[in-house]
Amino acid sequence: MRILLVEDDAEVGRFVKKGLQEAGHTVEHVPNGREGLFMAAGENFDLLVLDRMLPGGIDGVRLVETLRGQGNHTPVLFLSALAGVDERVKGLKAGGDDYLVKPFAFAELLARVEALGRRPAVDAPATRLKIADLELDLLSRTVTRGGKRIDVQPREFRLLEHLMRHAGQVVTRTMLLEKVWDYHFDPQTNVIDVHVSRLRQKLDKGFEKPLIHTVRNAGYMIRAEP
Repeated sequence: MRILLVEDDAEVGRFVKKGLQEAGHTVEHVPNGREGLFMAAGENFDLLVLDRMLPGGIDGVRLVETLRGQGNHTPVLFLSALAGVDERVKGLKAGGDDYLVKPFAFAELLARVEALGRRPAVDAPATRLKIADLELDLLSRTVTRGGKRIDVQPREFRLLEHLMRHAGQVVTRTMLLEKVWDYHFDPQTNVIDVHVSRLRQKLDKGFEKPLIHTVRNAGYMIRAEP
């Protein structure tokens, strides 16, 4: 793994870096929080090993909170002399994945590092949904088909999003009432059919292949195949 070590104690830093390198890892070592944040935000690392108390105006907790706020999910192992339960909880709540109290045995540090390295990577949440040539952008709240912008109302957008998140599956009217209209009862109206009909007109009219399908006595389904 490529590891960033942020540790202001020079002796501890040399000890940890040497041990991790001997175990086959590549290690970059910086002595303060400001440099640590700069490197962690600007380069790709498989793991961060951070001291809690750091010079440079940015401590370990603030460093991790900043990274998490930027959407950086690189695993973090805190090293700290702050051993109290409240301190450990603070570090983990800030976004740390593990917390090792100083003084520590290197064998335990290495085991924790390698355990974090075995965790599956966290995928960034999807911001676009796509079925055939239909695309829904969750950030800009826009819908296009075949590159053409389609104007939809907020409720139609929610309806389409739910259908696309369950592409190829039957979505019942009860599911749509709960997820799109926030109803937990049947209002005994045709509101769903009306909205689906309007959405179908906007999405499928003028295109060779329809995407929204009615499943008789069950509900609706969006799929690329007829």
